[in-house]
Amino acid sequence: MIKLFVGLGNPGTEYEATRHNAGFWWIDALARELKVSLAPDRSYHGLVARTTVQGQTLWLLEPQTFMNVSGKSVAALARFFKIQPDEILVVHDELDVVPGQAKLKFGGSHAGHNGLRDIHAQLGTGDYWRLRLGIGHPGVKAEVINWVLKKPAPEQRTAIEECVDRTLKAVPAMLAGEMEKATLLVHTSKPPRPKPPRPEGV
Repeated sequence: MIKLFVGLGNPGTEYEATRHNAGFWWIDALARELKVSLAPDRSYHGLVARTTVQGQTLWLLEPQTFMNVSGKSVAALARFFKIQPDEILVVHDELDVVPGQAKLKFGGSHAGHNGLRDIHAQLGTGDYWRLRLGIGHPGVKAEVINWVLKKPAPEQRTAIEECVDRTLKAVPAMLAGEMEKATLLVHTSKPPRPKPPRPEGV
């Protein structure tokens, strides 16, 4: 059962529309759906919203610490409210998944993602849930930093936003603790196939 939804990104208007902030986009969309507003909270070094869904307290968090110290914010809130690592979902950008697709997984390594690296360190474990939003890969390792801190092309941004909308449909299952069902919903929520062009003269 997920009690804390965390979106990763960098604070500040210059980063707002960059690929690295895909996690923030997801949390913003969830906040709109739940009709809650995120507000700054210095105790947890982030933008925070608290709500109740079906009698269960639910937290939304966007760390404002910069990506590579995201764990400071996540650990502060989780420890204070006694939220266990396996009750946390971290939503982040993923180079190894194409824009428009997402993967839900539990545990595993941080795979070089600086936000996850710090969350691992601060929680003392990697045993939390991650929703990996595809941003695609530039194809060259040396270009990765540039890539994540740039705005996606308009069609990529649209694909990511549509993916955010589709994956939000898994939230009720996550809140019910039905993580297998949530995983299935995320992994089967593929972008619609483009329609084949109609033959001329038909």
